Amino acid sequence: MWNWHRQVKDTVSQKTIGLMRMEFWKTAIEEIYRDEPPNQPVITELWRAVKTHNLTKRWLLRIIADREKDLDDRAYRNLQELEGYSENTQSSLIYLLLECLGVKNVHADHAASHVGKAHGIVTCLRATPYNSRRRKVYLPMDICMLHGASQEDFIRGSQEKKIRDVVYDIASQAHVHLQHARSFSNSVPAAANPAFLHTVVLEDYLQRVRRADFDVFHKSLQNRNPLLPIQLYIRSWKKTY
Repeated sequence: MWNWHRQVKDTVSQKTIGLMRMEFWKTAIEEIYRDEPPNQPVITELWRAVKTHNLTKRWLLRIIADREKDLDDRAYRNLQELEGYSENTQSSLIYLLLECLGVKNVHADHAASHVGKAHGIVTCLRATPYNSRRRKVYLPMDICMLHGASQEDFIRGSQEKKIRDVVYDIASQAHVHLQHARSFSNSVPAAANPAFLHTVVLEDYLQRVRRADFDVFHKSLQNRNPLLPIQLYIRSWKKTY
């Protein structure tokens, strides 16, 4: 259901078409909350979710608004801009998941904010090899400039220390957000844990990039961890995140 807002940027070559699609979703959300959903399968399911769980309209519109800005297809100016984008997209999605789970808890909301930011930062890092092959670099410009790393360095897949230093700084911020999220774990209701299970995946990537000495292009990072399903099961069984 939620893949639509991730696919637009990759599947359109013209910003105008992307904006039209985003406008379609903004209109659809308005119609859903007027109880007049368009006859479209995904929208029908979203309407049912809204009705069943009383989902907050603001979170849905915030996701769309920031995805729309992202169609500008440029690097983030600084880490704060990447965190802001992650809050408005990934964290908003977790807020919606918490509503689906029937959780209304300020500690869960704080954890969701940090997990969403960590998710957005990790996604930006993980996508770097793919984007570099397309001659695109979205990593925060302030950190790249701090270490003297150019976009061309990333495009040619450089493994120089300055590139690894950029990755280290960005990965460290994702780790800080995960630590902050876990600091609320004793106060977060067990019912909220399913919304945070993907922290296992984020943690796994950060551990693997650390073992690769922060070489974001290392071949080991392209392989899936076969133990992830087991780790997810254990974390789910323990009811922790």
